Amino acid sequence: MGATDVVPFVPISGLNLSEAASIAVQLGKRIGEELAIPVYLYEAAARTPARANLADVRRGQYEGIRDAIETDPDRRPDFGPTTMNLKPGATAVGARMPLVAYNVYLDTHRLSVAKAIAKAIRFGGGGMRYVKALGFEIRDRGCVQVSMNLVNYQKSPVFRVFEMIKSEAVRWGARVTSSEIVGLTPAKSLYDVAEHYLQLERFSPQQVLEEKLRSASQRQTASHVRGKPVGVRGRTGRRAGQ
Repeated sequence: MGATDVVPFVPISGLNLSEAASIAVQLGKRIGEELAIPVYLYEAAARTPARANLADVRRGQYEGIRDAIETDPDRRPDFGPTTMNLKPGATAVGARMPLVAYNVYLDTHRLSVAKAIAKAIRFGGGGMRYVKALGFEIRDRGCVQVSMNLVNYQKSPVFRVFEMIKSEAVRWGARVTSSEIVGLTPAKSLYDVAEHYLQLERFSPQQVLEEKLRSASQRQTASHVRGKPVGVRGRTGRRAGQ
């Protein structure tokens, strides 16, 4: 769409999606007013359902938006001029959940099988609401892959996607051999997988050692910022546990 194609705000910790969307709107307004760049709000920051999907906002890319922005009401920006800024182009600003890039490998070389499964599980093909999927041939491994972006891992969790692919693969005489996460993923997405497959009762992330230590460290830092070391009680100076 432009020199800065997309600016997503992604809540990781201490911020929810609604708050991230509010920040996106503030930034979009500044970019439009101060830099005279057309800005389109997308996903959680979108003002209309038609702009919830980034692919729909990007449709036509730079040339398509340039040619339609002045005459097509559906291509009018949320902020900024209603003419294309020819040097920087246009920008999409929005808020979204952390994206999980997830691939599943099948024990077949038939690309048609991977494409059929991808179509069955993705939202555009009638599958899961927050799944985008394509089928690819992996020649160096002699197999095919269902490659996905899980755009909301809480509502379309990894384990549910995995189980659906396994089920669909059986229909085509194939089976899952392995899967992989590309890049980073939120810890909770993996906790959900463990809780599902191990059938853990009353599981809490605070049972994960690293999470517990992180929480303790954050409390200690906050306490020192307030000027009182952690563990000190009253005037005696005795520490907890002594």
